Amino acid sequence: MIDHGLVRTLRGQVADRLNEQRRRDQLAGLAAMSTDDEREYARSLIVQVLEDHARYEMAEGRTPLQPDVEAELAGAIHSALFGVGRLQPLLDDPEVENIDINGCDQVFVQYGDGSEERHPPVAENDEELVELIQVLGAHSGLSSRPFDSANPQLDLRLPDGSRLSAVMNVCARPSVSIRKARMQKVFLDDLVGNETMTPDVAEFLKAAVAARKNIMIAGATNSGKTTMLRALANEIPPHERIITVERALELGLGETADLHPNVVGFEERLPNSEGLGGVTMAELVRRSLRMNPSRVIVGEVLGDEIVTMLNAMSQGNDGSLSTIHANSSVEVFNRIATYALQARERLPVEATHLLVAGALDFVVFMRKHNDAHLGGTQARVVESIREVVGFDAQVLSSEVFAPDGQGRAVAHAPISCADELAQHGYDPAVHGGGW
Repeated sequence: MIDHGLVRTLRGQVADRLNEQRRRDQLAGLAAMSTDDEREYARSLIVQVLEDHARYEMAEGRTPLQPDVEAELAGAIHSALFGVGRLQPLLDDPEVENIDINGCDQVFVQYGDGSEERHPPVAENDEELVELIQVLGAHSGLSSRPFDSANPQLDLRLPDGSRLSAVMNVCARPSVSIRKARMQKVFLDDLVGNETMTPDVAEFLKAAVAARKNIMIAGATNSGKTTMLRALANEIPPHERIITVERALELGLGETADLHPNVVGFEERLPNSEGLGGVTMAELVRRSLRMNPSRVIVGEVLGDEIVTMLNAMSQGNDGSLSTIHANSSVEVFNRIATYALQARERLPVEATHLLVAGALDFVVFMRKHNDAHLGGTQARVVESIREVVGFDAQVLSSEVFAPDGQGRAVAHAPISCADELAQHGYDPAVHGGGW
């Protein structure tokens, strides 16, 4: 077991030496070290501090640490400086899916197979947990995000792509939820392989992306919407310019230059303590349309950006992708109308439905099942795909793929744009033979 008290002490010594070097560089008129250079320099400082600690232990008549323990200690110090401290082993574990922290010593870890375990504390006390989140907020994302009594909510993307949500002062103890990004570079064929969808659905979605259809992915929390969004985005040809708009950078499409060499990622910026400097999602969606995009991807629709996005889709910016929370594919239209009613434009429901009918082509609905007959304790599947076909006082739609007896989407009704999709490789006459 790592001595976390020793980690904290030695981390302080490394931080002091690192700050001293920063001051010397500043006085000498030298440029500040890059993030990568600073992390590498910190590794050399950690070696020095550990050597000093070993000499001190021997001078006191104690046996110094074994090499393997010292190496583990060095990693913990580096994680405390630049990573996520005691959370790092959990983030490094490929089987971990969700981490829920209800105070520093109430840690629950959910694994990909659906099992859940209690985990040892991730901090000595709640104050240290809050300090860890504050450090992450200051250094993750495109701008510093405060986490304090005046800003009790925080959403951000961790360096490994995981999504963190934290709150304080609105609950008895600081609460943190981390959703691991287990499938960063994912393709539709991968989702066929893990039985998220049938091959026919994958071929249909490939053709829909190629035909520049506007697609919204819907589902409940943790149903696989972001993974599906990444898979669809990876079907976009490399020559197209993609602009993503997110509350906290999560998709990371720009990190796969072989697939998407021309990507601009926009991240919402919160206002400062004076209420100034904020940039909303709606403003970023408007800005994206002036940046010569081939496609605009909105990571998650949660508010008034929906009106701007639908306007963009209906004005010729075809091929857009986004996600939204909903309990069924047909409920998506009412959810959109609710957001539009709350937006600055205050669109009435009928006007919103008219806008949806002219903007959206397909809704892909994801569901997380816990049925053993679906191949395990947990399974995320494409349950339904609905095509928007018109407007008559409300959105008219057809469920072109509906759930079978096992809850997976299979061909159900004719597709009105089948001829167009056929030009991009989809054969609507094929109705898959199942698993």
